[in-house]
Amino acid sequence: MNRKTILTKGMWMLSITALLASCGVDMPKETKSSFETMTVKKSDIELPYKFSAKMKGQNDVTVTPQVSGQLMQICVTEGQQVKKGQPLFIIDSRNAQLELEAAQANLQAALAQENSAKLEYESNKNLFDKKIVSSYMLNNSENSYKQAQAAVSQARASVNRAKVNLGFCTITASVSGIIGEIPVRVGDQVSPMTQLTMLSGNTTMYAEFSVTEAIVEAMVKQGMKASDLDKFIAKLPEVTFIMKNGTEYPHKGRVVSLTGVVNAETGSLTSKVSFPNPDGHLYSGIQGTIVMPFAEKGVIIVPQYAVVRLQDKSQVYKVQADSTATAVEVTTADTGNGKDFIVTSGLNVGDKIVTTGANNVFEGQKVLFSEAEKAEAKSE
Repeated sequence: MNRKTILTKGMWMLSITALLASCGVDMPKETKSSFETMTVKKSDIELPYKFSAKMKGQNDVTVTPQVSGQLMQICVTEGQQVKKGQPLFIIDSRNAQLELEAAQANLQAALAQENSAKLEYESNKNLFDKKIVSSYMLNNSENSYKQAQAAVSQARASVNRAKVNLGFCTITASVSGIIGEIPVRVGDQVSPMTQLTMLSGNTTMYAEFSVTEAIVEAMVKQGMKASDLDKFIAKLPEVTFIMKNGTEYPHKGRVVSLTGVVNAETGSLTSKVSFPNPDGHLYSGIQGTIVMPFAEKGVIIVPQYAVVRLQDKSQVYKVQADSTATAVEVTTADTGNGKDFIVTSGLNVGDKIVTTGANNVFEGQKVLFSEAEKAEAKSE
């Protein structure tokens, strides 16, 4: 290519550039950009551990009759809030009433027999003192009197038993709570083997859940002994119950028990959290999520947007001494707050990494610029 041809092409390129400029088209130009970075350090964070849980009343009572008979009346409905001592079911009491009347009649007969035996004993005692009757007659009348007294005691016990059985015909609530399913109907024959309903004492509710193996291992690392269990539970923070619809129950709960035996199949411990239920909004059988905050101390925390996902790997861009970025593979754990990750490996305290803009960084790219370079970029 000769000199004339080169000059011609050069003039042609200048003409094109001038034409585009005159038409108001901005020509692309190289600019310097600066990414946001952070220096890695260790800090403390509170993590929300979540567990599936099921509610159960503190005093869930199976209601069964103490006597057999025909069910005459159901005084409550399913889901009804009841107070302790309130009538729930009424069983036919006619037989029990007749048994009470018969027992009372037997008592009156026994009292009369006792009175007669007493008179005879006292009479024989006077005659014996006067040496009119023998000691045999006296002892015999004394034994008859004692037998009559025992018969009165038995008759009184029968009356009391009959009264109790009559009282059993009216079944009352042993605790305050909520009535569960009622599988029986008026007219059914019931017996002590018949379950009438389940009464859930709901002034205080228990949320039962299994503590995961990871927490079990953490407890073991702390060297927790059986004697330290109560102290460990007392130090646990208050927990939150999240309903299945995502709403948060307004009252906080506290862990009240933790089984001391690890389930060999699941590697977990069963725990209970006690929740106050003053408004009766919690019912037995409700399922939800227990959220328990645990403090993690001395961990590396980075923003989620600083971590770049590549298939099954995670990486961050570490800033080198020459201000260029190098990809470093890391392992992370979710904090549950939707903002941060805990880096468990791949970074050290003092490392500098790219945060904002990490998804736009490529290997070896310069990510930090001096103030002079920034000023130059602005002037351009």
